Amino acid sequence: MNEIISGLMLGFGFGFVLERAGFGNPNKLTGQFRFTDWSVFKVMFTAIVFTAIGLMALKYLGYIQIDQLFVPPSFLGAAALGGALVGVGFAIGGYCPGTSIVGLMSGRIDAGIFLIGLLLGTVIFSLAYPVIESVTSLGEYAQGDTLMVLLNTSDIYINIAMVIAAIAIFIFGGWMEKRSSGTVCSK
Repeated sequence: MNEIISGLMLGFGFGFVLERAGFGNPNKLTGQFRFTDWSVFKVMFTAIVFTAIGLMALKYLGYIQIDQLFVPPSFLGAAALGGALVGVGFAIGGYCPGTSIVGLMSGRIDAGIFLIGLLLGTVIFSLAYPVIESVTSLGEYAQGDTLMVLLNTSDIYINIAMVIAAIAIFIFGGWMEKRSSGTVCSK
């Protein structure tokens, strides 16, 4: 029961933060596809880096054992198909599944229409699944469950590289945002 309550509290908290960041607005979200608004990239990359460093800290403090965490195998076919379908839906509708809920709870009618389309697409996918199941199991990659295993290196080096990449994304994204708003001088 505690897991359900904590999950609901974290979900509501995450939704609140998404709304406060403007992610309930499809115009802000589609800005990432036009490279004019890097907020989504920045937030998601920050979440990934924060989680990775948090897991590493919890491991070194003895609170968790990384080898006891379940890491599912990667299926490259499923990732490619799912990424393409979600990406197309995101680019057309301006929402992903989570942000559509945030938009709907914020009173956006278009988010409700998007959710209906999402549910319809889910039903269509489930009906088509027997035909495309072989594609979803292509490219199983169980050897390198994590970057540490794949690259045969320490979590410290992976996290340092991710922090450097995050800084680079913040700098490059900020430059692109300024460039698209016309505040960068050009010769």
